[in-house]
Amino acid sequence: MLQKRNSIQFSSFLMVIATTVVIAISVFIPEIHSQPARTTVKFGIDNLVDTKFELLRNKKVALLTNIASRTRFLEESVKVLAETDKLNLCALLVPEHGYFAQVPAGELVSGEIIYGIPTYSLYGKNRRPTKNMIGNCDAVVIDLQDIGVRPYTFISTMYNVMDACAEYRIPVYILDRPNPLGGLVVDGNIVEEDAKSFVGIVPVPYLHGMTMGELAMMINEEGWLQKDFKGVPRKCDLTVVKMKRWRRDMTWENTQTIWIPTSPNIASVNAIRGMALTGLLGEISLCSIGIGTGLPFQYLGMPNFNIENLESKFKQFKDYGIKAMPTRFTPTAGKYSNTQCNGVLFAFQTPQNCKLYSSSIEILLGLRKTYPTYFQDTLIHSNKQAMFVKILGSKDIFEKLTSKTATDDEIRVLARKGLTEFISKREKYLLYN
Repeated sequence: MLQKRNSIQFSSFLMVIATTVVIAISVFIPEIHSQPARTTVKFGIDNLVDTKFELLRNKKVALLTNIASRTRFLEESVKVLAETDKLNLCALLVPEHGYFAQVPAGELVSGEIIYGIPTYSLYGKNRRPTKNMIGNCDAVVIDLQDIGVRPYTFISTMYNVMDACAEYRIPVYILDRPNPLGGLVVDGNIVEEDAKSFVGIVPVPYLHGMTMGELAMMINEEGWLQKDFKGVPRKCDLTVVKMKRWRRDMTWENTQTIWIPTSPNIASVNAIRGMALTGLLGEISLCSIGIGTGLPFQYLGMPNFNIENLESKFKQFKDYGIKAMPTRFTPTAGKYSNTQCNGVLFAFQTPQNCKLYSSSIEILLGLRKTYPTYFQDTLIHSNKQAMFVKILGSKDIFEKLTSKTATDDEIRVLARKGLTEFISKREKYLLYN
């Protein structure tokens, strides 16, 4: 009897503990319930396959892609199109970093033969496809995994392909893919007309929160392609093959798909977040941003980094879902190669809400205050100036950053210039809720 009573008491004790744990979880970790549900997203290529390639049936096709563009089952898109008998894949176009995404940033890409298909580089002698490359094709398909950060050149390559196809009267089909940063955060200034370049070819913010399909529609309908001989903006025959089960509140992690590197330093989704945060800072060549470490773009520092002067900035980032953790690191390439640096490592705690560009501007303001001579004397006469302006997409911001009299608030206003109008304008091109 005593043993039975003890057993009952022990069972009651376990029930109390279990109930307490459940209550504690619901009280102290409420964000678990608010996270987007995980699902398996079907990419544009998957939906094309499901229709037995109906849109491209019996067509001669050129494909713009790289190795990161795959089906939900991780088959390379180029392999899928090359092996089907429903169409004739006759040309392959590749962006910066090459088909295998291994060519370092800024280095020219050569053509090669992949799956028996001749490959043409759009980051070599030509950045726009010539008629010789695609003139005999019935359609050009774009299946390119972008990263959602404006200076990444895949947007510009897509733009050039659309423009060429508009001129040559070749239909374009976009096989849509997720924006790995999600579709909710839109952050940064719009590219100024006199600051347009291959790292900022269309007037969108640094973080646009759109998919490639949505961007293509916006480029086409807003008249952003080049003007024809009559002075009228070109427009291509555009079809977007949508995804299924992707929502705007989804970051890449919610797709339940592994990330395939799109370039040498974008080996993870956190590297994308890091690029959105520190890529701009790397252009002024004051700090290392972790290039040459196992976590590129996620470090920030230098041998004598004055962390104390930036602590107040880093504390603000908590509201943006970013944590800066003091550390030391030694890059093997890039700025301060093989030199130990003091600095911070960035972690991203609430990816759906990260205001990465705004945080980058705040770091720039902190660096400007801490190292005024560098901004007012060194940077303004540096050969880094031209690229920094291109990445910023704004000569006005550069002039304020290097001014002795401009206030932080003046720079903050410029760093959001045109953003409200863009958010309103993009609404009609959004394909997903």
